[in-house]
Amino acid sequence: MLRQLLLAAACVCAANAGAREWNVTDSGALGDGQRDCSAAFQQAMNEAAAAGGGIVNVPAGQYRIAGTLEIPGGVTLQGTFRVPPADQRENRPKLDGSVLLAYAGRGDVSAKPFITLAGSMATLAGFMITYPEWQQSDVPPVPYPPTVFAGAVVNTGVLDCNFLNSYEALHFERAARFLVRNVHGFPLFRGLYIDMCMDIGRVENVHFWPFGGFWKPEDPMCHWVNMNGVAFDFRRQDWCYVTNTFCFGYGIGYKFAKSPVAEAAPGTTNGQLLGIGADSCERAVYIEETQQGGLQITNAELVGRWGSKDAVCLEIAAKDASAVATLSNCTFWGPIDRCIWVKGKNARLNVHASTFCSWDVGTKGAAAIQVDGGKAIVQGNQFMQQGTDVRVAEAVRSAILMGNQASGGFSVENCAGARTQLSANEESPVVWTKQAKRHYRLYVGQEGDGPYLRHWNAGEGAPEWPSGGRKRWSTGASELVLPVQPHTRYTITLDVCTTPAGQAPEMGLYLGKKRIAEFPAPGAPARVSGTIPPQKGDKVTLTIRCKGFVPKDGNAASMDDRELGVMLRSVTMKAKRAPDAPIFPANAGD
Repeated sequence: MLRQLLLAAACVCAANAGAREWNVTDSGALGDGQRDCSAAFQQAMNEAAAAGGGIVNVPAGQYRIAGTLEIPGGVTLQGTFRVPPADQRENRPKLDGSVLLAYAGRGDVSAKPFITLAGSMATLAGFMITYPEWQQSDVPPVPYPPTVFAGAVVNTGVLDCNFLNSYEALHFERAARFLVRNVHGFPLFRGLYIDMCMDIGRVENVHFWPFGGFWKPEDPMCHWVNMNGVAFDFRRQDWCYVTNTFCFGYGIGYKFAKSPVAEAAPGTTNGQLLGIGADSCERAVYIEETQQGGLQITNAELVGRWGSKDAVCLEIAAKDASAVATLSNCTFWGPIDRCIWVKGKNARLNVHASTFCSWDVGTKGAAAIQVDGGKAIVQGNQFMQQGTDVRVAEAVRSAILMGNQASGGFSVENCAGARTQLSANEESPVVWTKQAKRHYRLYVGQEGDGPYLRHWNAGEGAPEWPSGGRKRWSTGASELVLPVQPHTRYTITLDVCTTPAGQAPEMGLYLGKKRIAEFPAPGAPARVSGTIPPQKGDKVTLTIRCKGFVPKDGNAASMDDRELGVMLRSVTMKAKRAPDAPIFPANAGD
């Protein structure tokens, strides 16, 4: 008897569960990519809403939606995917699974969104969404309204979807406690926009990357996105939790700015970002202002834009408003000019336990971290490239630089005087005594040459010299910053090699506007010398001038996009009346 009652109850529960699910094909939807399924989809969702909510299933197929859709509160529009779909095949063949073909709103960003999460607890899950009228040749891309919009609702969600070529994929405004999870795609203008969401929202496992197999850095569409697109755009919100997200090929990866909504007070953001990444971005993270609590960024991988000469991984913009950013265990690498650039006069930066792999790809002598204003704490970091690690401007109110390690010693340019405090940082292994400065040699291209060079290409082998060794290519205007004894005349000798492509009438080594040494004609390596008059300070800055050239511009088969000038293998400095030996090794000291 008990068994029969349990079986009967199970049947009733199963029937009720079935009654909570609908199928769009029962309303007339056909996944052939031809029939307009807008009415059928909306009818199924309205029936679910009238029944108190439920799941509207969409079988595999391509569904043409000529109009727009509204998902009522308590209703889930569910496709076949339980993980975020990804299409990377060439020439955009037939897409599998539940695919929505969007047409409405072409050319009008203010038109009604393609899908509106129209009630609380409305959910979109399991779809690939694409705009068939999109053309890669349309640059700038034709605008559309948001693909998914949620406004004045709570507890909405978008799960397991791919927005293959949306103009703006997701727009949440006045939509507290939203959940965006397992989302892929390559939105062209903007990926995710959040504003006026006054309770904690969550963004998890979102991957904005050029799915579809069409990415080429030189392609006009890809270049437009790489300069103008924004992957994640955060405005007024309270402690949004962002976890394991990534973007590739955008002008800005993560943007934090003031809300355009007049009643937003304060109109800025705060939040926690864990395990985020941005690759090939002109600005990986761009901060205009934040709330007092600021941003907590942990375990981030930030990479500059491919081919860029002025990319910055994290910039706090030059505004009067306050901005606060705390970074922990982050990594910076790639074609970066500055890893971190603090411009705001009221900004506060705290960065620790992070690794700075490369920088100074474009600006002559750029620092890994440049602080132009506000306050900064730089503590316990690793700087892997030789050069200037931190530059502190005169307007900085406080800078505490402590416990940092760097190749060749932690290097700081301090213009803030006593407002900068340095403690327990790794020192240079080279000790410049008075005797060492009298006669020394720098081996260019070998480890330890970085502190003396500005705006040079990386070291490489030197097969042009019979004895081999290492060298560096200059650019059209590279600098040498060399130690000297004040009020002492020097002879400088350069071991140099030139090419026809770098030839120019003014080619040579300059002190200010005066050429102190001419370079030889193209051919075998040669040694050239010049005289440096007495200097007031303990360093002298010399400039190599020649014709800069890019190898790939003159050779279609070359992939080398560096600006090159002349080759340099060594620099020898000898003070007047200094003995011929011993010669102090400037790269490593004694």
